[in-house]
Amino acid sequence: MTLNLTLGPLVSLIAGILILVVPRLLNYIVAIYLIVIGLIGLFGTGNLRL
Repeated sequence: MTLNLTLGPLVSLIAGILILVVPRLLNYIVAIYLIVIGLIGLFGTGNLRL
């Protein structure tokens, strides 16, 4: 099993988690988007076809 980490998804995941600390609606929307993109980038889409 190999694990490939790239900087973009990792940074967006960390940024998304940090933005969740500030309780504003726009920040929640941006944080959720960044977390989803980060998880997809880290773990791949698997069998998910969009």
